[in-house]
Amino acid sequence: MRSWVMGIVEQIEALLQGASDYRQSVGRPFVTLSYAQSLDGCIAAKRGQPLALSGPQSLALTHQLRSAHDAILVGIGTLLADNPRLTVRLAEGKDPQPVVVDSQLRFPPEANLLKNSVRPWVATGEWADEARQRRLERAGARVLRLPADTNGQVDLCAALERLGELGIGSLMVEGGARVITSFLYARLVNLLVLTVSPVLVGGLHAVDTLGESNLAGLPRLRHLRHEWLGEDLILWGSPAWGKT
Repeated sequence: MRSWVMGIVEQIEALLQGASDYRQSVGRPFVTLSYAQSLDGCIAAKRGQPLALSGPQSLALTHQLRSAHDAILVGIGTLLADNPRLTVRLAEGKDPQPVVVDSQLRFPPEANLLKNSVRPWVATGEWADEARQRRLERAGARVLRLPADTNGQVDLCAALERLGELGIGSLMVEGGARVITSFLYARLVNLLVLTVSPVLVGGLHAVDTLGESNLAGLPRLRHLRHEWLGEDLILWGSPAWGKT
């Protein structure tokens, strides 16, 4: 089992070798989008309710991938639903820098991320409540105020540029659905790693907020590879943006 996981990780790490050069070239980190879904494309039964999909081997893969990245990012919805630590526990390696996108600073002061040795960075809007910021900073978080996009949410491109300025060369994005959709819609994904579990959920889809007119903008994957880990199918490849 471990050799299979490491074989996949080695192939993906080879794709990450140019992350530092990429950051220096474009001013933002190399982004890996990684998440698990059911056969019918769902990541949860309902919004705000966590659902375990990955088997033990693919969970170990996820933790190994975390250790291969400088930082890991989730949205505030995932934080509130799962209260994750985003650490490396099922593999050897360093913990990545946690980053949470939270436009309204709903980040709870009792969250597990504030108990880690590597304290979280919170990407919020310029309009966020200052009292909430002070409370989070007293708890150990670092708050990054950023401009809004056209939808009034944190501008992800600006967030990535700030992370690049802070020395982050590679970023692993784990979700949830709104964050996954937003990164794909903004074409900010360099590598996608997808775990498909052999279950049907009939719930919340990973990409669920794009209008029909925008679906044509979603990419195909090039250089697609796949491996089985237990009952889970792991697929990875680079998004081909535009007419490629």
